[in-house]
Amino acid sequence: MHRHHDFVASGFNNVLELFNTFLREDPQYSAQLAVYRDGVPVVELSGGPDMAPDTLTGAYSCSKGVAAMVIALLVQDGLLDLDRTVAHYWPEFGVHGKDRLLVREALSHQAGLMGIEGGFGLDEFTTPAAAARLARAVPTWQPGRQFGYHALTIGIIMEELCRRTAGETLQEIYEGRIRSPYGIDFFLGLPEEQEYRYRDVLYAAGPVEPWLDPLSLEGLNSNAPVSTIMELPNIRPVRAAGMSAAGGVGAASGLARLYAAATTGIQGGEPFLTAATVEQMSQEQVWGLDRSSGLDNAFAVVFMKPHPSRSFGSHRAFGHEGANAALGFADPAYGLGFGYIPRRQEDGRTPGRAHRLAAEVRRSAADLS
Repeated sequence: MHRHHDFVASGFNNVLELFNTFLREDPQYSAQLAVYRDGVPVVELSGGPDMAPDTLTGAYSCSKGVAAMVIALLVQDGLLDLDRTVAHYWPEFGVHGKDRLLVREALSHQAGLMGIEGGFGLDEFTTPAAAARLARAVPTWQPGRQFGYHALTIGIIMEELCRRTAGETLQEIYEGRIRSPYGIDFFLGLPEEQEYRYRDVLYAAGPVEPWLDPLSLEGLNSNAPVSTIMELPNIRPVRAAGMSAAGGVGAASGLARLYAAATTGIQGGEPFLTAATVEQMSQEQVWGLDRSSGLDNAFAVVFMKPHPSRSFGSHRAFGHEGANAALGFADPAYGLGFGYIPRRQEDGRTPGRAHRLAAEVRRSAADLS
């Protein structure tokens, strides 16, 4: 059992015990776990092969939750109204029946724009050119009538809304207003000088992958003609650009600190989101069978919401899971900021390891209340 770093506050030993169980059961298990409670660190754990406390690795769609904090700031500043149409801010978007689509609908996976035929180049995702191509696209379904997870294109929408309303890129706003001032060890755009800390995500790829129809919903959603989602953060240009849908990299401590800084404040400081903004952004917008996967899903504005098969928190919790089962969330009911990042891809959802750890964290917080 390789455990590199421990910090566990009184009352959270059950979390340490479960983490140690995972290490004992699987010699290849490598992960980081970090938790803040009421703005103070209460758990910092890392263990397994080549996974130190300061290791950075990919967190896939956890990046969406990070990027959503920028959207929340724009809403809070009055620059972005969730109940205006996307076309109000981005007129070119309002074609092919997309003119009535509200911002809150587009940012809860209701746009019907899961991808484009031919796919996006990996150097294209964070550019205005990608946004222009998406704006011209014909939606797969009538916008606002159903939902399906927009695995990569929701990032394009978020990024263009930032350019149109704030005149800056999402990545610039994140760096200047969130990451740097609050000391968040999670990057949307990994600088060259931090590259030495990065370790590739390890994932299982079969010798012969089944053919994925590039024109199926799944093929559009995963950008199949160009890439697979699992390789994205392991490609230096992708993590350098900081694709907001899946290109973020960091440490679990960064995710936990981000969610704490947003909701409780950290170590005596004020949170950077007001309670009213948190309520707006974290209110569930859709729940049911996802048009993309056929699985049950629930979304607020960008953020995932807990539901029976993704029960990471209380009904007030909001956050995002990644394709490797990384997980970051805030749970205002318990005053928690939570981050979990494994080095090797594992099963997400309930009862994955991240969700089991999150349940133990909540149990401890409830006992201490």
